[in-house]
Amino acid sequence: MTRRGWLLFSAMSVIWGIPYLLIRVAVRHLDPGVLVLGRTGPAALLLLPLVFWRGQVNVLIKNLPWIAVFGVVEFGVPWFLMATAEKHITSSLTSLLICAVPLFSVVAQKIRRTDEHISARRYAGLLVGAIGVALLVGLDLKGGSITWIGIMMVVGVGYSIGPIILATKLTHVPGPVVVAGATSFVAICWIPWSVLHWPTHLSSETLSCVAVLSIVCTAGAFLTFFELVKEIGSTRSVVVTYVNTAIAVVLGIVGLGEPLTVGIAIGFPLVIVGSIFATSIPRETVSSEDVLSGDSNLTVNE
Repeated sequence: MTRRGWLLFSAMSVIWGIPYLLIRVAVRHLDPGVLVLGRTGPAALLLLPLVFWRGQVNVLIKNLPWIAVFGVVEFGVPWFLMATAEKHITSSLTSLLICAVPLFSVVAQKIRRTDEHISARRYAGLLVGAIGVALLVGLDLKGGSITWIGIMMVVGVGYSIGPIILATKLTHVPGPVVVAGATSFVAICWIPWSVLHWPTHLSSETLSCVAVLSIVCTAGAFLTFFELVKEIGSTRSVVVTYVNTAIAVVLGIVGLGEPLTVGIAIGFPLVIVGSIFATSIPRETVSSEDVLSGDSNLTVNE
């Protein structure tokens, strides 16, 4: 991997490792729905000019229905549920549960009966990862609630459906168009709720968390990851998921004083190993067009 590739990879690991801590801090004084608006609104305002500058407005309008659906299942609902859950469970546990999303993706692929072959290696990874998630949930119930952990499983399902929509309905749409349209639609949908739940006071700490979540962790993250895929390819880029989870756990323990539980110590390695094996793709199946194309569809999860 080139120096530029390593720089982009390192940047993404940090950018997608910090949202869990920021969300945990922000929801202390901010309604989760307002936080969704705060994350998507500014990001949309930053990305829409790029769409206009590239002359892709017609593409956005033509594909708006599916872009809107993608926005709801990838941003609108999951971000609200995640922020709500983080009022009750630690950011460390939240990030680890999200790390299981690749396992949901494999299950979704099997249910859809796609032509892609699922090898014994991937099934083994799915089993190991599932055991890791079970240990995380079972051993960490004292630090949270089965209800909120269940909600995070719903978030994982949403994050799994999003890529399916990209792969089946939006493959021809440039990535920036998808994210700009999705964040715009979600922001508009959350305006009425936010008006009714707007806080009477916003601290500088809360504002700074929301600003970083929107500008850096959403708009900036997407543009950075877009360049990362072009630089090193989509297969290697997915490894960033596991690195940013490790960073999120460390930030939660160090920055927020969250405990290093038995569930994390045992379940985390199993989830990581299981996810890597379950999502592994033979190198020869990765198209050079996917690596070099500037129109690759990407998913912003955090």
